[in-house]
Amino acid sequence: MRVILQRVKHASVMIDGEISGKIENGILALVGFEPEDTKEDFEWMAKKIIQLRIFNDENGVMNLDVQQIDGDILVVSQFTLHASTKKGNRPSYIKASKPNLATEQYHSFLNVIERNFKPVEKGIFGADMKVELLNDGPVTIFIDSKNKE
Repeated sequence: MRVILQRVKHASVMIDGEISGKIENGILALVGFEPEDTKEDFEWMAKKIIQLRIFNDENGVMNLDVQQIDGDILVVSQFTLHASTKKGNRPSYIKASKPNLATEQYHSFLNVIERNFKPVEKGIFGADMKVELLNDGPVTIFIDSKNKE
């Protein structure tokens, strides 16, 4: 499982001209799945997202997590996180989960994060989404559950 986290002042996802999810201060999480991802990956990633200290404290030091700032999380599925650009100029998505499995994984991950945090805002899996955000910092972090770094 791969995630791109962005600390945001605000973020939203629009589908067919309608807002599907919207947050103010918090985290935009773009998530991508591969067939080997398990519930353990979802649990580890949810904990990492919720507890990552990427928000400034009163001294301007990144020392607070999203819960401590009473922030929100917007989760958007993003199969392109598993793109391989090794050969040629057209990315390959062979490592990404196929849509049926990825849909199941996406909903399982949402259940895990909501069980450990609070209801999150979200996009709709497989939809043509328009994501808008104001990155704060900028702070953008890549996390891969297989590398645990």
